[in-house]
Amino acid sequence: MLRGVQGRYAISRDGGETVRAFLPADLPPAPPLAWPGDRQLLLERATLALGRLDAVSTLLPDSTLFLYSYVRQEAVLSSQIEGTQSSLSDLLLFELDAAPGVPMDDVLEVSNYVAAMEHGLARMRDGFPLSNRLIREMHGLLLASGRGSHKEPGEFRSTQNWIGGTRPGNAAFVPPPATELDAMMGSLERFIHASDPGVPELVRAALVHVQFETIHPFLDGNGRVGRLLIPVMLAHAGIMREPLLYLSLYFREHRSEYYRLLDLVRTDGDWEAWIDFFLDGVEQTARGAVATANELLALARRDRLRIAALARSSTAAGQVFAVVSDRPITSVAEAARRLGVSVPTVTRGISALVEAGVVREVTGRRRDRLYAYDAYLAILTRATVRS
Repeated sequence: MLRGVQGRYAISRDGGETVRAFLPADLPPAPPLAWPGDRQLLLERATLALGRLDAVSTLLPDSTLFLYSYVRQEAVLSSQIEGTQSSLSDLLLFELDAAPGVPMDDVLEVSNYVAAMEHGLARMRDGFPLSNRLIREMHGLLLASGRGSHKEPGEFRSTQNWIGGTRPGNAAFVPPPATELDAMMGSLERFIHASDPGVPELVRAALVHVQFETIHPFLDGNGRVGRLLIPVMLAHAGIMREPLLYLSLYFREHRSEYYRLLDLVRTDGDWEAWIDFFLDGVEQTARGAVATANELLALARRDRLRIAALARSSTAAGQVFAVVSDRPITSVAEAARRLGVSVPTVTRGISALVEAGVVREVTGRRRDRLYAYDAYLAILTRATVRS
């Protein structure tokens, strides 16, 4: 449905040129979303796929192990959209304080993304509401160090920003002026908390994502925070017990269509085209995450059988295997610390896992060696290298 421009323009003079900043209309869309049978089917399929993904957390022997690495995979993907070159292995090495040669600014961005996500989810588990304050807190962690740390972390911007071009006057899109942010973000917060938003919760998350990206309330990091809001909103709504739905890969693979549809909402009011795209992305992403979890389960079963077939070192190998299943790159010292056992015990266990082909030494050094659970990493990182 084409509703026309979804907002109004504020015309100002900046540096001697005319600037047209866009102020979006409040949510929900008016007139209400059209809901024919084919869109209802998309919603049902996306909801069913989400339900299956949520059930994965009950099938995994320890869902926190999967969640730890899966959250980091999403951090890598979301940051790659912004141009970073870090890989999942780079991030895991960085977290071990063992990342020589890793581009520091890139890996800091990814590490900050993980911290922001984990902070937001932990705060909500403690009963703190999903609010502008929490969004600012997450943004503060996202830009705590590295690139962007000088761009008002944790605060809504106090100056005009823009997208595309070299200045507001030649930009592809100019978000609302800074003076309008409190009112616009206040309205968005009220919609997030509306007891009856007039749309299903999954659709509410889709609407909020577009509105946040249009308001662009921060000087930097808006894209990453906007993508973070999707799993955070689903957790806030109780749709998912664990934050396992991440759309960064889908958005990256359909980048041109993603941006086209955001613009189409603003200029023509075609929310329905965006909703269809979003729901299709939810279904595809949820199905992919379920497949990944099942692959990891099957891998763990196979490798446990290989370890059980080992002789004298099987106990130590089993202990170390529990560590690499949690942290797929580790060192002898780190494994000993996590297990609370001696270095010789871990050394025996790792030697057995290397001999069995479960892990591989990756440094080539005689000291301070690192060991990678290659098959586990391969499954997790497969998506991050798709074009």
